Amino acid sequence: MTTTAAAVRRVDDLADVRAGDKGDTLIVAVLARDPDAYAHLTSRLTEDVVAAHYGELITGRARRTCQPNLMAMVFELPGVLGGGVTGSPVLDGHGKTLGYHLLSLEV
Repeated sequence: MTTTAAAVRRVDDLADVRAGDKGDTLIVAVLARDPDAYAHLTSRLTEDVVAAHYGELITGRARRTCQPNLMAMVFELPGVLGGGVTGSPVLDGHGKTLGYHLLSLEV
């Protein structure tokens, strides 16, 4: 007898993201593709889960704002951009690549 493991679901399977910056804070909008995906994501994609995904890059408390009328949520992740566009030596000062990093998170 073989058992089938539940399919691994990632944020990328359920939503799209758009990222931007405000100083050294990464702002990531997660846009669910349908109501079921939104319900799944709001129950599992918490501030703590997202903060843990970005690890030591975060220098403060992650904040999530849900926008059910848009089937979206916005995360504010302080410190992730290491000084922001003009203060960081990294190539991704606006956080576009770091936004896509969230798509790999298993939910």
